[in-house]
Amino acid sequence: MSEFLKFAYELLSQVLYNIVQWLAAFVKLLFTGWVEYFLIFRTYFPTLNIPAKILSVLLMLVLIAIPILIIVLLVRHLIMRHKLKMDKTDNAELYREIGRLNKQVISLVDEKNRILALKVNAMGGTARIPYVGASALADDVIPTVENVTGNAPAAAGGVAVAGGNVKLDATESFAEAAATAVVNAKEKVEETQRNQVQRFPKLALVDEKYEGYVEPAYDNLISLEDFTEGYRLYAASQLHLYYTPEIVRRFVAGMASSKLLILEGISGTGKTSLPYSFSRYMNNPATIVSVQPSFRDRTELLGYFNEFSKRFNETEFLRALYEANYRPDPTLIVLDEMNLARIEYYFAEMLSVLEMPSKDEWVLDLVPTAWPGDPKRLDAGKLHVSDTTWFIGTANNDDSTFTITDKVYDRAMPIELNERADAFECELHPQCFITAEHLQVLFERAKIDHPISEEMLENLEKLDSYLSTRFKLSFGNRIIKQMYDFVPVYVACGGTELGGMDYIIARKVLKKFESMNVNFVRDEITGLIEYIEKLFGAAGMPDSVDYLRRIQNLY
Repeated sequence: MSEFLKFAYELLSQVLYNIVQWLAAFVKLLFTGWVEYFLIFRTYFPTLNIPAKILSVLLMLVLIAIPILIIVLLVRHLIMRHKLKMDKTDNAELYREIGRLNKQVISLVDEKNRILALKVNAMGGTARIPYVGASALADDVIPTVENVTGNAPAAAGGVAVAGGNVKLDATESFAEAAATAVVNAKEKVEETQRNQVQRFPKLALVDEKYEGYVEPAYDNLISLEDFTEGYRLYAASQLHLYYTPEIVRRFVAGMASSKLLILEGISGTGKTSLPYSFSRYMNNPATIVSVQPSFRDRTELLGYFNEFSKRFNETEFLRALYEANYRPDPTLIVLDEMNLARIEYYFAEMLSVLEMPSKDEWVLDLVPTAWPGDPKRLDAGKLHVSDTTWFIGTANNDDSTFTITDKVYDRAMPIELNERADAFECELHPQCFITAEHLQVLFERAKIDHPISEEMLENLEKLDSYLSTRFKLSFGNRIIKQMYDFVPVYVACGGTELGGMDYIIARKVLKKFESMNVNFVRDEITGLIEYIEKLFGAAGMPDSVDYLRRIQNLY
Protein backbone atom coordinates (compact mmCIF):
# COMPACT_ATOMS: atom_id res chain seq x y z
CA MET A 1 0.00 0.00 0.00
CA SER A 2 2.89 2.37 0.76
CA GLU A 3 4.25 1.84 -2.74
CA PHE A 4 0.89 2.88 -4.21
CA LEU A 5 0.80 6.01 -2.04
CA LYS A 6 4.28 6.93 -3.20
CA PHE A 7 3.21 6.36 -6.78
CA ALA A 8 0.03 8.44 -6.37
CA TYR A 9 1.91 11.25 -4.59
CA GLU A 10 4.58 11.44 -7.28
CA LEU A 11 2.04 11.32 -10.12
CA LEU A 12 -0.33 13.91 -8.67
CA SER A 13 2.50 16.21 -7.65
CA GLN A 14 3.80 16.14 -11.20
CA VAL A 15 0.33 16.94 -12.57
CA LEU A 16 -0.07 19.79 -10.08
CA TYR A 17 3.39 21.06 -10.97
CA ASN A 18 2.52 21.12 -14.69
CA ILE A 19 -0.74 23.00 -13.98
CA VAL A 20 1.10 25.61 -11.91
CA GLN A 21 3.76 25.90 -14.60
CA TRP A 22 1.07 26.45 -17.24
CA LEU A 23 -0.69 29.10 -15.16
CA ALA A 24 2.61 30.83 -14.44
CA ALA A 25 3.48 30.77 -18.15
CA PHE A 26 0.03 32.17 -19.04
CA VAL A 27 0.38 35.00 -16.50
CA LYS A 28 3.88 35.76 -17.74
CA LEU A 29 2.63 35.73 -21.34
CA LEU A 30 -0.02 38.38 -20.79
CA PHE A 31 1.08 40.35 -17.72
CA THR A 32 4.52 39.85 -16.11
CA GLY A 33 6.49 39.32 -19.27
CA TRP A 34 6.27 42.92 -20.43
CA VAL A 35 9.70 43.81 -18.96
CA GLU A 36 11.30 41.32 -21.30
CA TYR A 37 9.13 42.47 -24.22
CA PHE A 38 10.13 46.10 -23.78
CA LEU A 39 13.79 45.10 -23.37
CA ILE A 40 13.69 43.34 -26.73
CA PHE A 41 11.90 46.34 -28.23
CA ARG A 42 14.57 48.79 -26.94
CA THR A 43 17.36 46.55 -28.19
CA TYR A 44 16.15 46.36 -31.77
CA PHE A 45 14.37 49.69 -32.22
CA PRO A 46 17.48 51.93 -32.78
CA THR A 47 18.79 49.61 -35.49
CA LEU A 48 15.59 49.58 -37.57
CA ASN A 49 14.79 51.81 -40.55
CA ILE A 50 11.70 54.05 -40.53
CA PRO A 51 9.16 51.55 -42.02
CA ALA A 52 10.40 48.83 -39.68
CA LYS A 53 10.15 51.19 -36.69
CA ILE A 54 6.51 51.96 -37.56
CA LEU A 55 5.70 48.26 -37.88
CA SER A 56 7.44 47.47 -34.58
CA VAL A 57 5.43 50.16 -32.77
CA LEU A 58 2.17 48.80 -34.26
CA LEU A 59 3.12 45.28 -33.20
CA MET A 60 3.73 46.45 -29.61
CA LEU A 61 0.39 48.28 -29.56
CA VAL A 62 -1.44 45.11 -30.69
CA LEU A 63 0.29 43.09 -27.98
CA ILE A 64 -0.64 45.67 -25.34
CA ALA A 65 -4.28 45.72 -26.53
CA ILE A 66 -4.77 41.98 -26.01
CA PRO A 67 -4.39 41.86 -22.18
CA ILE A 68 -6.25 45.17 -21.83
CA LEU A 69 -9.18 43.71 -23.78
CA ILE A 70 -9.18 40.58 -21.60
CA ILE A 71 -9.17 42.71 -18.43
CA VAL A 72 -12.05 44.88 -19.71
CA LEU A 73 -14.18 41.82 -20.54
CA LEU A 74 -13.56 40.29 -17.12
CA VAL A 75 -14.44 43.54 -15.34
CA ARG A 76 -17.66 43.93 -17.35
CA HIS A 77 -18.63 40.35 -16.56
CA LEU A 78 -18.05 40.89 -12.83
CA ILE A 79 -20.02 44.14 -12.83
CA MET A 80 -22.96 42.46 -14.59
CA ARG A 81 -23.02 39.59 -12.12
CA HIS A 82 -22.92 42.07 -9.23
CA LYS A 83 -25.85 44.05 -10.63
CA LEU A 84 -27.92 40.90 -11.10
CA LYS A 85 -27.29 39.88 -7.50
CA MET A 86 -28.20 43.36 -6.23
CA ASP A 87 -31.45 43.39 -8.21
CA LYS A 88 -34.24 42.33 -5.85
CA THR A 89 -36.71 41.55 -8.68
CA ASP A 90 -37.66 37.94 -9.06
CA ASN A 91 -36.56 37.31 -12.66
CA ALA A 92 -38.39 33.99 -12.92
CA GLU A 93 -41.65 35.62 -11.91
CA LEU A 94 -40.99 38.42 -14.41
CA TYR A 95 -40.49 35.92 -17.22
CA ARG A 96 -43.72 34.12 -16.34
CA GLU A 97 -45.60 37.42 -16.42
CA ILE A 98 -44.15 38.23 -19.84
CA GLY A 99 -45.24 34.80 -21.14
CA ARG A 100 -48.76 35.29 -19.80
CA LEU A 101 -49.03 38.71 -21.47
CA ASN A 102 -47.79 37.26 -24.78
CA LYS A 103 -50.51 34.59 -24.66
CA GLN A 104 -53.14 37.27 -24.04
CA VAL A 105 -51.84 39.30 -26.98
CA ILE A 106 -52.03 36.25 -29.28
CA SER A 107 -55.56 35.49 -28.08
CA LEU A 108 -56.68 39.06 -28.72
CA VAL A 109 -55.18 39.14 -32.20
CA ASP A 110 -56.82 35.82 -33.05
CA GLU A 111 -60.20 37.10 -31.90
CA LYS A 112 -59.73 40.27 -33.94
CA ASN A 113 -58.93 38.23 -37.06
CA ARG A 114 -62.07 36.12 -36.65
CA ILE A 115 -64.25 39.21 -36.28
CA LEU A 116 -62.69 40.79 -39.39
CA ALA A 117 -63.19 37.55 -41.37
CA LEU A 118 -66.85 37.52 -40.34
CA LYS A 119 -67.26 41.15 -41.41
CA VAL A 120 -65.61 40.57 -44.79
CA ASN A 121 -67.80 37.54 -45.44
CA ALA A 122 -70.97 39.45 -44.50
CA MET A 123 -70.20 42.56 -46.58
CA GLY A 124 -68.83 40.75 -49.63
CA GLY A 125 -65.37 42.23 -49.17
CA THR A 126 -66.33 45.68 -50.52
CA ALA A 127 -66.34 47.82 -47.35
CA ARG A 128 -63.21 49.26 -45.86
CA ILE A 129 -62.59 48.09 -42.28
CA PRO A 130 -60.34 50.01 -39.88
CA TYR A 131 -57.19 48.16 -38.83
CA VAL A 132 -57.30 47.38 -35.09
CA GLY A 133 -54.12 45.37 -34.68
CA ALA A 134 -52.39 48.15 -32.73
CA SER A 135 -55.36 48.73 -30.45
CA ALA A 136 -55.55 45.01 -29.73
CA LEU A 137 -52.05 45.26 -28.31
CA ALA A 138 -52.53 48.56 -26.42
CA ASP A 139 -56.17 48.77 -25.23
CA ASP A 140 -57.58 47.04 -22.20
CA VAL A 141 -60.80 45.94 -23.93
CA ILE A 142 -61.25 43.16 -26.43
CA PRO A 143 -62.22 44.46 -29.91
CA THR A 144 -65.83 43.82 -30.87
CA VAL A 145 -67.89 44.21 -34.02
CA GLU A 146 -68.96 47.66 -32.77
CA ASN A 147 -65.31 48.69 -32.23
CA VAL A 148 -64.42 47.61 -35.72
CA THR A 149 -67.36 49.06 -37.64
CA GLY A 150 -68.20 52.01 -35.40
CA ASN A 151 -71.87 50.91 -35.08
CA ALA A 152 -73.92 50.01 -32.02
CA PRO A 153 -76.26 47.03 -31.85
CA ALA A 154 -79.50 47.74 -33.65
CA ALA A 155 -81.53 45.72 -31.20
CA ALA A 156 -81.16 43.38 -28.32
CA GLY A 157 -81.98 40.42 -30.50
CA GLY A 158 -79.28 40.88 -33.15
CA VAL A 159 -76.27 42.77 -34.53
CA ALA A 160 -76.63 45.13 -37.50
CA VAL A 161 -73.67 45.28 -39.90
CA ALA A 162 -72.96 48.67 -41.49
CA GLY A 163 -73.60 48.74 -45.22
CA GLY A 164 -74.94 45.17 -45.30
CA ASN A 165 -78.17 43.24 -45.08
CA VAL A 166 -76.91 40.44 -42.82
CA LYS A 167 -78.17 39.99 -39.24
CA LEU A 168 -76.85 37.48 -36.75
CA ASP A 169 -79.43 35.96 -34.44
CA ALA A 170 -78.44 36.03 -30.77
CA THR A 171 -78.97 32.27 -30.54
CA GLU A 172 -76.59 31.51 -33.44
CA SER A 173 -73.19 30.31 -32.42
CA PHE A 174 -70.75 33.13 -33.00
CA ALA A 175 -67.81 30.67 -33.06
CA GLU A 176 -69.43 28.60 -35.83
CA ALA A 177 -70.08 31.71 -37.93
CA ALA A 178 -66.50 32.89 -37.48
CA ALA A 179 -65.13 29.45 -38.32
CA THR A 180 -67.27 29.29 -41.47
CA ALA A 181 -65.99 32.69 -42.52
CA VAL A 182 -62.39 31.60 -42.03
CA VAL A 183 -62.97 28.43 -44.10
CA ASN A 184 -64.57 30.43 -46.91
CA ALA A 185 -61.72 32.91 -46.93
CA LYS A 186 -59.17 30.06 -47.03
CA GLU A 187 -60.98 28.43 -49.95
CA LYS A 188 -60.94 31.73 -51.86
CA VAL A 189 -57.20 32.09 -51.27
CA GLU A 190 -56.53 28.52 -52.41
CA GLU A 191 -58.68 29.01 -55.51
CA THR A 192 -56.71 32.15 -56.35
CA GLN A 193 -53.46 30.22 -55.93
CA ARG A 194 -54.71 27.43 -58.17
CA ASN A 195 -55.52 29.92 -60.89
CA GLN A 196 -52.22 31.78 -60.63
CA VAL A 197 -49.54 29.19 -59.68
CA GLN A 198 -48.08 26.85 -62.30
CA ARG A 199 -47.34 23.68 -60.36
CA PHE A 200 -45.42 21.94 -63.15
CA PRO A 201 -43.22 24.50 -64.94
CA LYS A 202 -41.06 21.87 -66.72
CA LEU A 203 -44.08 19.96 -67.99
CA ALA A 204 -45.67 23.23 -69.08
CA LEU A 205 -42.60 23.85 -71.26
CA VAL A 206 -43.14 20.42 -72.82
CA ASP A 207 -46.70 21.46 -73.68
CA GLU A 208 -45.38 24.60 -75.36
CA LYS A 209 -42.72 22.62 -77.24
CA TYR A 210 -45.30 20.34 -78.89
CA GLU A 211 -47.94 22.95 -79.71
CA GLY A 212 -46.78 23.17 -83.31
CA TYR A 213 -44.93 19.86 -83.51
CA VAL A 214 -44.88 18.24 -86.95
CA GLU A 215 -44.17 14.51 -87.02
CA PRO A 216 -41.52 13.29 -89.50
CA ALA A 217 -42.27 10.78 -92.22
CA TYR A 218 -42.03 7.38 -90.54
CA ASP A 219 -40.74 4.26 -92.30
CA ASN A 220 -43.48 1.64 -91.91
CA LEU A 221 -41.97 -0.82 -94.39
CA ILE A 222 -38.66 -1.63 -92.69
CA SER A 223 -38.08 -5.17 -91.40
CA LEU A 224 -36.54 -6.11 -88.06
CA GLU A 225 -33.38 -7.43 -89.68
CA ASP A 226 -32.89 -4.20 -91.65
CA PHE A 227 -33.71 -2.20 -88.53
CA THR A 228 -31.03 -3.89 -86.41
CA GLU A 229 -28.39 -3.88 -89.11
CA GLY A 230 -29.18 -0.25 -89.92
CA TYR A 231 -28.49 0.67 -86.31
CA ARG A 232 -25.06 -1.01 -86.39
CA LEU A 233 -24.14 0.92 -89.51
CA TYR A 234 -25.49 4.19 -88.12
CA ALA A 235 -23.62 3.83 -84.82
CA ALA A 236 -20.37 2.95 -86.59
CA SER A 237 -20.53 5.63 -89.29
CA GLN A 238 -22.08 8.52 -87.36
CA LEU A 239 -20.99 7.99 -83.73
CA HIS A 240 -17.96 5.68 -84.08
CA LEU A 241 -19.53 3.15 -81.72
CA TYR A 242 -19.21 -0.51 -82.60
CA TYR A 243 -21.42 -3.44 -81.56
CA THR A 244 -21.64 -7.03 -82.72
CA PRO A 245 -24.82 -8.18 -84.51
CA GLU A 246 -25.44 -10.57 -81.59
CA ILE A 247 -25.60 -7.74 -79.01
CA VAL A 248 -27.98 -5.69 -81.18
CA ARG A 249 -30.25 -8.70 -81.74
CA ARG A 250 -30.44 -9.36 -78.01
CA PHE A 251 -31.17 -5.70 -77.31
CA VAL A 252 -34.05 -5.48 -79.81
CA ALA A 253 -35.45 -8.88 -78.75
CA GLY A 254 -35.18 -7.70 -75.13
CA MET A 255 -37.32 -4.68 -76.02
CA ALA A 256 -39.94 -7.10 -77.36
CA SER A 257 -40.02 -9.16 -74.14
CA SER A 258 -39.85 -6.49 -71.41
CA LYS A 259 -40.16 -2.76 -70.81
CA LEU A 260 -37.13 -2.95 -68.48
CA LEU A 261 -33.71 -3.98 -69.80
CA ILE A 262 -30.58 -4.32 -67.65
CA LEU A 263 -27.23 -3.95 -69.39
CA GLU A 264 -24.53 -5.73 -67.40
CA GLY A 265 -20.84 -6.21 -67.96
CA ILE A 266 -17.38 -4.89 -67.30
CA SER A 267 -16.68 -1.18 -67.50
CA GLY A 268 -15.92 0.29 -70.92
CA THR A 269 -17.96 -2.10 -73.07
CA GLY A 270 -20.56 0.51 -74.07
CA LYS A 271 -23.43 -0.15 -71.68
CA THR A 272 -24.52 3.50 -71.55
CA SER A 273 -23.61 4.36 -75.12
CA LEU A 274 -25.76 1.53 -76.52
CA PRO A 275 -29.16 3.03 -75.54
CA TYR A 276 -27.72 6.52 -76.09
CA SER A 277 -26.85 5.78 -79.72
CA PHE A 278 -29.93 3.59 -80.28
CA SER A 279 -32.24 6.46 -79.31
CA ARG A 280 -30.47 8.81 -81.69
CA TYR A 281 -30.83 6.25 -84.44
CA MET A 282 -34.61 6.55 -83.89
CA ASN A 283 -34.36 10.40 -83.70
CA ASN A 284 -35.58 10.55 -80.09
CA PRO A 285 -32.59 11.18 -77.78
CA ALA A 286 -32.67 9.19 -74.55
CA THR A 287 -32.92 10.79 -71.12
CA ILE A 288 -30.02 9.63 -68.94
CA VAL A 289 -30.72 9.63 -65.19
CA SER A 290 -27.70 9.12 -62.93
CA VAL A 291 -28.79 6.98 -59.99
CA GLN A 292 -27.36 8.11 -56.64
CA PRO A 293 -26.65 5.91 -53.58
CA SER A 294 -29.11 8.06 -51.62
CA PHE A 295 -32.12 6.96 -53.71
CA ARG A 296 -34.69 5.43 -51.34
CA ASP A 297 -38.20 5.94 -52.74
CA ARG A 298 -40.23 7.16 -55.74
CA THR A 299 -39.62 10.85 -55.01
CA GLU A 300 -36.01 10.46 -56.19
CA LEU A 301 -37.30 9.70 -59.70
CA LEU A 302 -40.67 11.43 -59.90
CA GLY A 303 -40.16 14.41 -57.57
CA TYR A 304 -42.61 15.70 -54.96
CA PHE A 305 -45.10 18.51 -54.34
CA ASN A 306 -43.79 21.38 -52.21
CA GLU A 307 -46.63 22.58 -49.98
CA PHE A 308 -44.83 25.83 -49.19
CA SER A 309 -44.11 27.02 -52.75
CA LYS A 310 -47.16 25.22 -54.23
CA ARG A 311 -44.92 23.80 -56.95
CA PHE A 312 -43.98 20.27 -57.88
CA ASN A 313 -40.25 19.59 -57.72
CA GLU A 314 -39.94 17.97 -61.14
CA THR A 315 -37.14 15.66 -62.28
CA GLU A 316 -35.78 14.82 -65.72
CA PHE A 317 -37.23 11.34 -65.29
CA LEU A 318 -40.71 12.83 -64.83
CA ARG A 319 -40.25 15.16 -67.80
CA ALA A 320 -39.23 12.26 -70.04
CA LEU A 321 -42.24 10.18 -68.91
CA TYR A 322 -44.57 13.09 -69.64
CA GLU A 323 -43.00 13.91 -73.01
CA ALA A 324 -43.39 10.29 -74.11
CA ASN A 325 -47.16 10.88 -74.20
CA TYR A 326 -46.59 13.33 -77.08
CA ARG A 327 -44.25 11.18 -79.19
CA PRO A 328 -45.28 8.15 -81.26
CA ASP A 329 -41.67 6.96 -81.62
CA PRO A 330 -39.95 4.83 -78.91
CA THR A 331 -38.70 6.70 -75.83
CA LEU A 332 -35.70 5.33 -73.90
CA ILE A 333 -35.02 6.40 -70.31
CA VAL A 334 -31.60 5.27 -69.07
CA LEU A 335 -31.01 4.63 -65.36
CA ASP A 336 -27.22 4.87 -65.28
CA GLU A 337 -25.53 2.76 -62.56
CA MET A 338 -28.98 1.68 -61.41
CA ASN A 339 -27.72 -0.70 -58.68
CA LEU A 340 -25.81 2.00 -56.78
CA ALA A 341 -29.05 2.06 -54.74
CA ARG A 342 -31.60 -0.69 -54.12
CA ILE A 343 -33.71 -0.93 -57.27
CA GLU A 344 -36.64 -2.52 -55.45
CA TYR A 345 -36.87 0.62 -53.27
CA TYR A 346 -36.82 3.62 -55.60
CA PHE A 347 -38.21 1.77 -58.66
CA ALA A 348 -40.81 -0.33 -56.79
CA GLU A 349 -43.88 1.61 -57.94
CA MET A 350 -42.75 1.54 -61.57
CA LEU A 351 -42.19 -2.23 -61.39
CA SER A 352 -45.73 -2.67 -60.09
CA VAL A 353 -47.25 -0.39 -62.72
CA LEU A 354 -45.54 -2.21 -65.59
CA GLU A 355 -46.97 -5.50 -64.31
CA MET A 356 -50.54 -4.30 -64.81
CA PRO A 357 -52.15 -6.35 -67.63
CA SER A 358 -54.04 -3.37 -69.07
CA LYS A 359 -52.06 -0.42 -70.43
CA ASP A 360 -54.85 1.87 -69.22
CA GLU A 361 -53.81 0.99 -65.66
CA TRP A 362 -50.25 2.26 -66.19
CA VAL A 363 -50.91 5.38 -64.12
CA LEU A 364 -48.82 7.26 -61.52
CA ASP A 365 -50.42 9.50 -58.88
CA LEU A 366 -48.53 12.80 -58.68
CA VAL A 367 -50.96 15.13 -56.87
CA PRO A 368 -54.37 14.38 -55.30
CA THR A 369 -56.43 16.94 -57.26
CA ALA A 370 -56.30 18.84 -60.54
CA TRP A 371 -55.70 22.59 -60.78
CA PRO A 372 -56.72 24.78 -63.73
CA GLY A 373 -53.11 25.48 -64.76
CA ASP A 374 -51.92 21.86 -64.76
CA PRO A 375 -50.24 20.38 -67.89
CA LYS A 376 -52.53 19.14 -70.62
CA ARG A 377 -51.55 15.47 -70.48
CA LEU A 378 -52.17 15.11 -66.72
CA ASP A 379 -55.52 13.58 -65.84
CA ALA A 380 -56.78 14.70 -62.40
CA GLY A 381 -53.23 14.87 -61.11
CA LYS A 382 -52.29 11.47 -62.59
CA LEU A 383 -49.65 10.72 -65.23
CA HIS A 384 -50.12 7.95 -67.76
CA VAL A 385 -47.01 5.87 -68.51
CA SER A 386 -46.94 5.61 -72.27
CA ASP A 387 -46.58 2.23 -73.95
CA THR A 388 -43.87 3.81 -76.12
CA THR A 389 -41.48 4.01 -73.14
CA TRP A 390 -38.63 1.60 -72.32
CA PHE A 391 -36.43 1.76 -69.22
CA ILE A 392 -32.78 0.80 -69.72
CA GLY A 393 -30.63 0.22 -66.64
CA THR A 394 -26.86 -0.13 -66.62
CA ALA A 395 -25.25 -2.15 -63.82
CA ASN A 396 -21.78 -3.00 -62.56
CA ASN A 397 -21.08 -5.74 -60.04
CA ASP A 398 -18.48 -4.50 -57.55
CA ASP A 399 -18.14 -3.51 -53.91
CA SER A 400 -19.90 -0.16 -54.45
CA THR A 401 -23.16 -1.66 -55.75
CA PHE A 402 -26.10 -3.70 -54.47
CA THR A 403 -27.01 -7.14 -55.76
CA ILE A 404 -29.91 -7.08 -58.18
CA THR A 405 -32.61 -9.27 -56.64
CA ASP A 406 -34.65 -11.98 -58.37
CA LYS A 407 -37.73 -9.75 -58.11
CA VAL A 408 -36.08 -7.29 -60.49
CA TYR A 409 -34.41 -9.88 -62.73
CA ASP A 410 -37.68 -11.75 -63.28
CA ARG A 411 -39.35 -8.59 -64.59
CA ALA A 412 -36.37 -7.37 -66.63
CA MET A 413 -34.40 -8.69 -69.56
CA PRO A 414 -30.65 -8.77 -68.78
CA ILE A 415 -28.21 -8.13 -71.61
CA GLU A 416 -24.54 -8.89 -70.98
CA LEU A 417 -21.82 -6.80 -72.63
CA ASN A 418 -18.44 -8.29 -71.73
CA GLU A 419 -16.54 -7.76 -74.97
CA ARG A 420 -15.81 -4.80 -77.19
CA ALA A 421 -16.66 -5.21 -80.86
CA ASP A 422 -13.96 -4.68 -83.47
CA ALA A 423 -14.09 -1.41 -85.38
CA PHE A 424 -15.12 -1.53 -89.02
CA GLU A 425 -15.58 0.98 -91.81
CA CYS A 426 -18.82 1.65 -93.64
CA GLU A 427 -20.60 4.39 -95.55
CA LEU A 428 -22.65 6.98 -93.69
CA HIS A 429 -25.98 5.53 -92.70
CA PRO A 430 -29.05 7.71 -91.98
CA GLN A 431 -31.39 7.64 -89.01
CA CYS A 432 -34.49 5.45 -88.96
CA PHE A 433 -37.86 7.10 -88.29
CA ILE A 434 -40.06 4.41 -86.82
CA THR A 435 -43.06 4.53 -84.50
CA ALA A 436 -43.36 2.41 -81.38
CA GLU A 437 -46.64 1.10 -82.75
CA HIS A 438 -44.97 -0.17 -85.93
CA LEU A 439 -42.14 -1.67 -83.87
CA GLN A 440 -44.74 -3.54 -81.83
CA VAL A 441 -46.38 -4.72 -85.06
CA LEU A 442 -43.00 -6.11 -86.17
CA PHE A 443 -42.68 -7.93 -82.83
CA GLU A 444 -46.13 -9.50 -83.23
CA ARG A 445 -45.44 -10.41 -86.85
CA ALA A 446 -42.21 -12.14 -85.80
CA LYS A 447 -44.15 -14.38 -83.39
CA ILE A 448 -46.36 -15.43 -86.31
CA ASP A 449 -43.54 -15.88 -88.83
CA HIS A 450 -41.03 -17.53 -86.47
CA PRO A 451 -42.89 -19.45 -83.74
CA ILE A 452 -40.93 -21.70 -81.41
CA SER A 453 -40.82 -25.19 -82.91
CA GLU A 454 -42.53 -28.17 -81.29
CA GLU A 455 -39.20 -29.99 -80.97
CA MET A 456 -37.73 -27.05 -79.07
CA LEU A 457 -40.74 -26.90 -76.75
CA GLU A 458 -40.48 -30.65 -76.05
CA ASN A 459 -36.78 -30.35 -75.18
CA LEU A 460 -37.57 -27.33 -73.03
CA GLU A 461 -40.21 -29.33 -71.13
CA LYS A 462 -37.67 -32.12 -70.53
CA LEU A 463 -35.11 -29.61 -69.25
CA ASP A 464 -37.74 -28.08 -66.96
CA SER A 465 -38.53 -31.52 -65.53
CA TYR A 466 -34.82 -32.25 -65.00
CA LEU A 467 -34.20 -28.94 -63.21
CA SER A 468 -37.30 -29.38 -61.07
CA THR A 469 -36.32 -32.90 -60.01
CA ARG A 470 -32.59 -32.38 -59.38
CA PHE A 471 -32.37 -28.72 -58.33
CA LYS A 472 -35.91 -27.67 -57.37
CA LEU A 473 -35.83 -25.06 -60.15
CA SER A 474 -38.68 -24.47 -62.59
CA PHE A 475 -39.78 -21.96 -65.21
CA GLY A 476 -42.20 -19.31 -63.98
CA ASN A 477 -45.06 -18.03 -66.12
CA ARG A 478 -43.31 -14.71 -66.58
CA ILE A 479 -40.17 -16.39 -67.97
CA ILE A 480 -42.25 -18.54 -70.31
CA LYS A 481 -43.99 -15.43 -71.66
CA GLN A 482 -40.67 -13.63 -72.12
CA MET A 483 -39.33 -16.67 -73.93
CA TYR A 484 -42.25 -16.64 -76.40
CA ASP A 485 -41.62 -12.92 -77.02
CA PHE A 486 -37.81 -12.99 -77.14
CA VAL A 487 -36.96 -15.98 -79.34
CA PRO A 488 -39.13 -15.14 -82.43
CA VAL A 489 -37.89 -11.53 -82.50
CA TYR A 490 -34.31 -12.73 -82.05
CA VAL A 491 -34.79 -14.99 -85.10
CA ALA A 492 -36.42 -12.17 -87.11
CA CYS A 493 -33.37 -9.99 -86.38
CA GLY A 494 -31.10 -12.56 -88.04
CA GLY A 495 -30.41 -15.01 -85.21
CA THR A 496 -31.25 -18.68 -84.77
CA GLU A 497 -33.93 -20.27 -82.64
CA LEU A 498 -31.41 -22.31 -80.68
CA GLY A 499 -29.25 -19.22 -80.08
CA GLY A 500 -32.19 -17.25 -78.70
CA MET A 501 -33.32 -20.15 -76.49
CA ASP A 502 -29.75 -20.63 -75.26
CA TYR A 503 -29.53 -17.00 -74.16
CA ILE A 504 -32.91 -17.02 -72.39
CA ILE A 505 -32.12 -20.21 -70.47
CA ALA A 506 -28.68 -18.97 -69.44
CA ARG A 507 -29.76 -15.50 -68.31
CA LYS A 508 -33.26 -16.16 -66.94
CA VAL A 509 -33.27 -19.75 -65.65
CA LEU A 510 -29.74 -20.87 -64.84
CA LYS A 511 -28.96 -17.51 -63.24
CA LYS A 512 -31.00 -18.70 -60.25
CA PHE A 513 -28.04 -20.92 -59.35
CA GLU A 514 -26.35 -17.81 -57.98
CA SER A 515 -28.87 -17.73 -55.11
CA MET A 516 -28.27 -21.40 -54.26
CA ASN A 517 -25.53 -23.09 -52.27
CA VAL A 518 -23.56 -24.44 -55.22
CA ASN A 519 -21.21 -26.47 -53.00
CA PHE A 520 -23.99 -29.01 -52.39
CA VAL A 521 -24.85 -29.40 -56.08
CA ARG A 522 -21.42 -29.01 -57.68
CA ASP A 523 -21.35 -32.58 -58.96
CA GLU A 524 -24.96 -32.32 -60.11
CA ILE A 525 -24.03 -29.34 -62.34
CA THR A 526 -21.70 -31.57 -64.31
CA GLY A 527 -24.61 -33.93 -64.96
CA LEU A 528 -26.77 -30.96 -66.00
CA ILE A 529 -24.18 -29.87 -68.56
CA GLU A 530 -24.15 -33.40 -70.04
CA TYR A 531 -27.96 -33.46 -70.14
CA ILE A 532 -28.14 -30.08 -71.95
CA GLU A 533 -25.60 -31.27 -74.54
CA LYS A 534 -27.63 -34.45 -74.99
CA LEU A 535 -30.87 -32.55 -75.58
CA PHE A 536 -29.61 -29.66 -77.74
CA GLY A 537 -26.36 -31.00 -79.18
CA ALA A 538 -22.73 -30.79 -78.04
CA ALA A 539 -22.34 -27.21 -79.28
CA GLY A 540 -26.01 -26.25 -79.29
CA MET A 541 -26.07 -24.13 -76.14
CA PRO A 542 -22.62 -22.61 -75.59
CA ASP A 543 -23.91 -19.71 -73.42
CA SER A 544 -25.67 -22.03 -70.98
CA VAL A 545 -22.75 -24.47 -70.74
CA ASP A 546 -20.18 -21.70 -70.27
CA TYR A 547 -22.35 -20.08 -67.62
CA LEU A 548 -22.73 -23.33 -65.67
CA ARG A 549 -18.99 -24.01 -65.77
CA ARG A 550 -18.26 -20.48 -64.58
CA ILE A 551 -20.69 -20.89 -61.69
CA GLN A 552 -19.18 -24.27 -60.84
CA ASN A 553 -15.64 -22.89 -60.73
CA LEU A 554 -16.57 -19.62 -59.02
CA TYR A 555 -18.28 -21.20 -56.02
